[in-house]
Amino acid sequence: MSEDKISKEIESKFGNRLRIRVNGVLIEENKILLVKHKMSADRDFWSTPGGGMQFGTTAQENLVREFLEETGLEITVGEFLFIHEYLDPPLHGMECFFLVKRISGTATLGKDPELTPADQILADLSWMTLERLSSLDKKSIHPVFIGIKSLSELVLCKGYFNFENKYLK
Repeated sequence: MSEDKISKEIESKFGNRLRIRVNGVLIEENKILLVKHKMSADRDFWSTPGGGMQFGTTAQENLVREFLEETGLEITVGEFLFIHEYLDPPLHGMECFFLVKRISGTATLGKDPELTPADQILADLSWMTLERLSSLDKKSIHPVFIGIKSLSELVLCKGYFNFENKYLK
């Protein structure tokens, strides 16, 4: 899919409205599970598994569904960690991060059911150490990971965050 088509597809599905998302932080053996999203022909974006809330279901129910869709893993949702606000029109999202634990399954890359098979933006799935994550270009990782000293520090974050999207420009 061309860069222009990817950007237009993302804008048409997720843009020009406030989107509430849930994200799961799964850490095992000092590695965090991340999903790579294809944002354009020349830009990838690594973040924790998660996605948009569906009306009528709780944040926990949505996160369990999203995790299964994207990773094939059954999880249990634990402690609420923090909220991150992303605002870079046409995209605006409030992302709720929760600590999660695996119940069962083997991590495999899934699909986003909101997108057609030809327009999928999920590109890879990886268990990353902090060292590997830190070696990636800042524009290709979620801002919550920038500057953390350990994965355990990430789960200690509490509150509201807005990183002004300075690394995405």
